[in-house]
Formats: sequence, structure tokens, C-alpha cells
Amino acid sequence: MTTQNAITWPERYLPGTGDNFVSNEVVVAGLSAAQVWPLLTDTSRWEGYYDNVADISFPAGDGPVLSQGVHFSFGTFGFPPLDAEVVELQHPGEGTPGRLSWTAKQEGTPDEKLDVLHAWLVEDLPGGRVRVLTQETQIGRPAAELAAQRPNPMLNGHQAWLDGLVGAARNS
Repeated sequence: MTTQNAITWPERYLPGTGDNFVSNEVVVAGLSAAQVWPLLTDTSRWEGYYDNVADISFPAGDGPVLSQGVHFSFGTFGFPPLDAEVVELQHPGEGTPGRLSWTAKQEGTPDEKLDVLHAWLVEDLPGGRVRVLTQETQIGRPAAELAAQRPNPMLNGHQAWLDGLVGAARNS
């Protein structure tokens, strides 16, 4: 029997307690966490395989590779660039999944305010397979509006991110 790892959730962002939550996952043969991880953590590569991200910047001059505690900003889902901070980063290793999480916030009026935790898990599975899981909890009226749309743009957008990530890993 094989057990798969799970996202580590801070209490504030527990799935089902916010205004929008999505979960997307792929399991792919012929790739490894070591092939996927650099494409996920190097933000200079994101726009090459995911078209729903723009205006990535690092106000303190860090980056483009994400690291624990780094602050960055990026635009997505039509929002102006969100202020983000990496709150968890663990590189994948033998028997250890890669873990990446960031918070992203937009200040403003109650109609504009948004608070997000976007988490990733990248792990090798038996048989030469890799599993990539991404989940996001959003809090705020803009999140509730996204959740009410059909089809759900966040669910579809994150699937496009996963598909692009896998395609880029296959081609690198």
C-alpha cells in the first residue's frame, strides 16, 4: 500500500473555511520531482508555460527563484499584481515531497480585499511517476465571485498551470 502526502494547511486557510477552494492534481509517468521542481520554483519560467500569470516582480531584489520568506508580486485571474510571500518551501528529496506555499494579498475595500494561500506538493511515486498537487484557498468577496462562476476559472486556470508545467518538464 502506498500513502500520498498532503498539503500542510495553516488554520486560517483550511479548505472549506474560505470563500473559494480548488484542488488540482496530476500523476504522470516518466517524470520526476527533480524535473518538475525547478520549473515551479523559478518564476522566470512561469510565463513560458502558463498564460494566466504576468507582471512578476521581486520588490526587494530577490528572485526569480523562490525561497523561504521571499516577497514577490504577480498578476493573475485579472487581478492587479498581488503581494505574495513564500511561507513554506521544502525541496523534494529521496522520500521527501517538495512543498511550496505562498500567501497572496490584495488590500482595499471589502469588494477588493483578497487573501490567498496557494500550496503545491511535488512528489515522486513508485514506478517512475511524479505527483503534482496544487490547492488554493481564497478569502474575500472577489474569491466568492470567482467561486460562483461556471465553469470555475480558478479550477480551470490551475489545471492549465499543471498541464503547462508537465509539458515544460517533458520538453526540458
